[in-house]
Amino acid sequence: RLKTAVEMTSFLSAEVHVIPPGACNLLNSSTIYANNEVNLAEVDIYGFDYDYTLALYSNALNTMIYNTARGFLIEHFKYPEGICKYDYIPNFAARGLHYDIQKGLLMKIDAFHYIQPGTVYRGLNPVPDEEVLQLYGGTYHVPLQQDSGFYGKVKGGPKVKQFMDIFSIPEMTLLAAANDFFITNDIEYDPVHLFKDVSVSEAIGMVHLKGYMYKWVMEDLDKFILRGEETDAVLHRLVSQGKKLFLITNSPFSFVDKGMTHMVGKNWRDFFDVVIVQADKPHFFTDCIKPFRRLDGNGDLRWERIQSLEKGQIYKQGNLFDFLRLTGWRGSKVLYFGDHLYSDLADLMLRHGWRTAAIVPELEQETKVVCTDRYALNLTWLQALTGLMERLQTHRDPESKQVFQEWQSEREELRVMTKNLFNPQFGSIFRTCHNPTYFSRRLCRFSDLYMTSLSCLLNYDLSYTFYPRRTPLQHEAPLWMDQLCTGCMKTPYLEEIQAESDI
Repeated sequence: RLKTAVEMTSFLSAEVHVIPPGACNLLNSSTIYANNEVNLAEVDIYGFDYDYTLALYSNALNTMIYNTARGFLIEHFKYPEGICKYDYIPNFAARGLHYDIQKGLLMKIDAFHYIQPGTVYRGLNPVPDEEVLQLYGGTYHVPLQQDSGFYGKVKGGPKVKQFMDIFSIPEMTLLAAANDFFITNDIEYDPVHLFKDVSVSEAIGMVHLKGYMYKWVMEDLDKFILRGEETDAVLHRLVSQGKKLFLITNSPFSFVDKGMTHMVGKNWRDFFDVVIVQADKPHFFTDCIKPFRRLDGNGDLRWERIQSLEKGQIYKQGNLFDFLRLTGWRGSKVLYFGDHLYSDLADLMLRHGWRTAAIVPELEQETKVVCTDRYALNLTWLQALTGLMERLQTHRDPESKQVFQEWQSEREELRVMTKNLFNPQFGSIFRTCHNPTYFSRRLCRFSDLYMTSLSCLLNYDLSYTFYPRRTPLQHEAPLWMDQLCTGCMKTPYLEEIQAESDI
C-alpha cells in the first residue's frame, strides 16, 4: 500500500499507462456508432427527414439567419441600432445548451441536471462559478420541472429552454449578443421579453415563417447545400438493393423539390415510395387529428379523401397513426434518420419501436479533436491524476495535503485545457468534465445509431450488424485498462477498524 505522497508520485511516473500510440487515429468521422444492436438485414424500409439529414447546409446559412433575425429585432421590434455592431460568431454556441430565460444565462448541463462550472455565459462573458452558485441557491443543480422538456410544454412556460437542433445555433448567438449589448451599455431590460422577441416565435421565427431561409437556399444551392452527391449515392444504393424509402419533413414541397433536384436529379421522387411535406413534426408523431392531403403537380392542395399513400404523389400534413395504417410499416424493419432527437426520433423509438438514427454533423470536428495527441495525453493524465487523488485523500499528513492541493489545481487546469480543445466557451457537445452532457444522454436514449452524415452508410454492407461496445459501469471499471492506476485499496480507517476487531 502506498503510504506517502512521495510514494504516490513515484507510483504515478512508474505506473501510468498512456493510450497506445496511434490508438486515437483509429477513430474515423465516417464511422456509424451504435447505442443499440441493429442488424441492417432486418431493415426493409428507410425513412428520412430533409433538413440536416438528406440536405446538409453550410455555416453560411447560420450567418444569414442571424443577420436577418438581428435586422428584425431593430426594424420590427425597435431594438437599438447598436446591436448591428454584433456580427455573427461562428464558434460561440454549441448544440444542446440550455438557456435560463429569467436570468438570461446560456449554459451547459450534464445528464444529471447539473450545470458544468465554467460554462455559464451572460451575454458574451462567462459568469464566475461563485456567482452561479449564488444565483441558484448554493447549488449547480437545475430541477427537472424547470426544463423545457421534449417540446417545450411546461405549465406556465419553461424557465429553462434547451436548444436541440442545429438551426438553434444562430438563435443562441443572437440571444447572447443582445444580452451583451444591454449589459455593456448599462441599459435596464427584461430578459424574459428579450427571449420572446428573439426566439422562434418572433425574430428567428420570422426568418422561417416568411420563407427567407427557403429563398436563400433555392437561389444559391451550391453555396448552401453540402455533399449532395453523397445523398444521391446513398439513395441509389438503397433502392438498387430493394429497400423502400420514404420522406417526412416539415419543409414545403417547393423547397424540397429544388434541393432534391439539385442533389439527386429531377426524377428524385422515383426513389421514394411515400413523400410527406409540411408534416408539422413533432405533432405528426403524437397527434391523430390532421388528415393527409395530396398536392397536385403544381403544388396546389387537393381535397379528396386519402385512401392510400401512392408512390410518385406528394402528401401534406397527416399523422403517424394514419401513416402506419395505410403503409403497414411497423417495428424494427423501419429505420428513420433525423437530426432532432426530440422532434424526429424520440416518439418513433419510445412509442412505435422503429429503429432510429441520429445525424450529428458535429461528430466530424469532435473526432478530429479526439484523434490529436494533445487530447490523448490530457485525458490519460487526467484519469491518472483523478485516481491518485482518490487514494491520497485519506492521508492527513501536511505533505500529503499539500500534494493533494497541487494535484487538485493541476486537475482543474487539465479539465479546462481539454474543454478548450473542442470549444473555448462550452467544450464538447457530448461531455462535461466527467459526465455525459444532457444532449449526449438523450442521444443514447433516442437513437439506435448515430453518425456524421448519411454518407456513412456507404461504408457498410446492407446486411451489416452494428454491435454496441460494452462500456464499463462504475463497479466494473477496475477491469478496464484506463483504471489500472485507480484500483480500490483499503483505507487507513478500515485497517484501524479491522485491527481493533482483531484485538
